[in-house]
Amino acid sequence: YESGFIFRHELVQEYNYFWRVEPGVSFNCDLDIDPFMFMKTKKIKYGFTIALPEYVETIPTLWDNVKRFMTQYPEHIAKRNSLEWISYDKGDTYNNCHFWSNFEIVDLSFFRSKAYMDFFSLLDATGGFFYERWGDAPVHSIAAALMLDPKEIHFFNEIGYRHGMYEHCPESPALQLKCSCNPKDNVDWVPFSCLRRFLQL
Repeated sequence: YESGFIFRHELVQEYNYFWRVEPGVSFNCDLDIDPFMFMKTKKIKYGFTIALPEYVETIPTLWDNVKRFMTQYPEHIAKRNSLEWISYDKGDTYNNCHFWSNFEIVDLSFFRSKAYMDFFSLLDATGGFFYERWGDAPVHSIAAALMLDPKEIHFFNEIGYRHGMYEHCPESPALQLKCSCNPKDNVDWVPFSCLRRFLQL
């Protein structure tokens, strides 16, 4: 549902952006910007705060189908993309990095595009959402990495966010004045985090 249908729901049709807010999460910084206007002004399509590896056991055949999509629809792959963020070997295998989609701010024109819908339709036809456990996080992330210019993907560093045991807490002294979180609890720079790799693009 999150991967291919929520943005087609009749209640969402009038909106151009959405911010996913999960039960039980906390936002730990004062926010003095309008993230939707920021994304519109900067032409950003996808915003995130945390990037982690997916549980590989849940997606054993996902990447094989992603490669099939890249072969069948080369016109949907951005000339400047983030393939090197999600693959260590130029696309032969998936390194399991994904944006943690329990926080995401999205320009819905991206999900409604022909490129994304062709991607979702190909994946949906395989049954992997049901027979395996393909979550929307790797699906959204792979699509963004392949179809968007890295400049269209934004790390919302200024938004302090916690979901369960993982937290993003801004480290800069200026941002800390607006936050009630401890940077020492940050998941950003732990060895398994995928954030550093993304920021190096």
